[in-house]
Amino acid sequence: MPTDEVVYDGRRLEIEIEPTVVMLNKPKGVITTARDPQNRPTVFDFIPSKTRLFPIGRLDKDTTGLILLTNDGELANFLLHPRHQIPRLYVCEIEGRLSPRIIAKMSKGIFIGDGEFGRCQVLRQNTVKKRSKVTLKLTQGKKREIRRMFSALKIRLFALHRIQYGPVKLGKLPAGRWRTLTSDEIASLRELRKRKGKTAG
Repeated sequence: MPTDEVVYDGRRLEIEIEPTVVMLNKPKGVITTARDPQNRPTVFDFIPSKTRLFPIGRLDKDTTGLILLTNDGELANFLLHPRHQIPRLYVCEIEGRLSPRIIAKMSKGIFIGDGEFGRCQVLRQNTVKKRSKVTLKLTQGKKREIRRMFSALKIRLFALHRIQYGPVKLGKLPAGRWRTLTSDEIASLRELRKRKGKTAG
């Protein structure tokens, strides 16, 4: 068991655990934490894993989509560290349409309070009637960054959904379902880590 202690010659030995990474399509209303004092559902209610996992970053309660969970602390630290600028892609539904001026402003940076600036790239925008679906690319990962940007711009945000983290894509995984990453996906994360490591060096 992972909680067992192995002692040899008076010294505690560390048990090597096979690295595991899974993705979950987080439904709305689910908390990204192990326990919730208000007894709301958490991401761990959807993953019956015997391995102790922890989320790589967070999605707020009302944000849906891709979240990665792992038992690999080094991988999590790499993906979360602001220095590495790991891209996250989101699709959001907003009221109206983003003007070229607003798109440029979002790319340059918007003051979102607490001494912080939110920044993102607008990759695509599709407008139907009075609503638009906008694909955004972020690399900072500040707390509730997208919501705070739209709040600062006084633009109503109806829905926010993450579709990609680094090279890993959510694809057609249904809401509330999870799966272990494929060997190719794991390899892509390792390659990204190797490439970023060379850049940092």
